[in-house]
Amino acid sequence: MALKLSLKPNEKLIINGAVIANTDRRSTIIVHNKASILREKDIIKEEDVNTPAKRIYFPVMLMYMDGFQNKYYDEFAIRMTEFMSVISTAEAIANCVEISKFVMDKNFYKALINCKKLIKFETERMGKLNNDD
Repeated sequence: MALKLSLKPNEKLIINGAVIANTDRRSTIIVHNKASILREKDIIKEEDVNTPAKRIYFPVMLMYMDGFQNKYYDEFAIRMTEFMSVISTAEAIANCVEISKFVMDKNFYKALINCKKLIKFETERMGKLNNDD
């Protein structure tokens, strides 16, 4: 089954490591085979990796784009271990376990989806901590 992507004007995406940029008009592309695709909104630049959850997302994103490479996996494992050692929320722990399972199964896209939930959890928690001041 083909994947149909509607691109906003000037939107970028990555397909199998190649950066694709749309022109100044809305357009549609169709991908007919399996490919690693990330929209611009799902790409985190290295300089924006500034929270524990984003430190988990980033190596998973790189594994998705570049394949399962030990250097990315090792970074993921370190960051996930650090994160899990300081959280106690059952839902967040379950999400971390699920992310780890997806990574081990090389289902990086699903891992990224769950990492976004982790980033949202982290953002909400940090907001609550800041509001308690």
